Amino acid sequence: MKKKSESSEIRINKFISQSGICSRREADNLIKKGLVSINGKKCITLGQKIKLSDKVFIEKKEVKREKKIYILLNKPKDFITTNKDTHGRRTVFELLKGVNERVFHVGRLDRKTTGLILFTNDGDLTKKLTHPSHKVKKVYYVKLDRALEESDLKKIKLGIKIDEESVNVNNISRLDKKDEVGVEIHIGKNRIIRKIFESLNYKVDKLDRVLFGTLTKKNLPRGKWRKLTENEIRTLKSF
Repeated sequence: MKKKSESSEIRINKFISQSGICSRREADNLIKKGLVSINGKKCITLGQKIKLSDKVFIEKKEVKREKKIYILLNKPKDFITTNKDTHGRRTVFELLKGVNERVFHVGRLDRKTTGLILFTNDGDLTKKLTHPSHKVKKVYYVKLDRALEESDLKKIKLGIKIDEESVNVNNISRLDKKDEVGVEIHIGKNRIIRKIFESLNYKVDKLDRVLFGTLTKKNLPRGKWRKLTENEIRTLKSF
């Protein structure tokens, strides 16, 4: 019974942040200012736990948790993975037309890379999917400026050094054409696929993420998005 009770409680600052109003730190500041109340009583304790059935108010406005949403986008080229860009470049969020909820991207793809990006307002799932220990599989289609030499293929399989750190892919295989390869990797470091091939003096002409976890691009055209099914959500949460 105790375990069930604990699982139905949440820290007040986390509850407020999940509503989309502000961050946890900003929620703590609101509590310090005496602006937060729980069931009609002023909250004076930072880190206080509440039940999900409790009524939380900031001043006179009730705080309600955001409905969890999970979106898969097939990113086109020349869109950057950020919410706002000071240089006037197009962002992936411009493609999420019709999405009214506040969502965040899970990992990122660079401007020239295309393919799958997941968006959600589920912070716990985001942390799980981006943490290296969970080893979420990502598969990329790579087109090079020339055929990949057998010696270089072996080097990548054995692991190569990038920025003084050893990098290992989970799997790499040739595709139909000699300048095309498929790469499976769970590392989420910025531009890591490009860096692998650039370290061996190849230029990546095309890079497309074709699989994220168990999610594929099937029936999802470039530049379009869809909501995940209940089964897909359950599978992601099981990682």
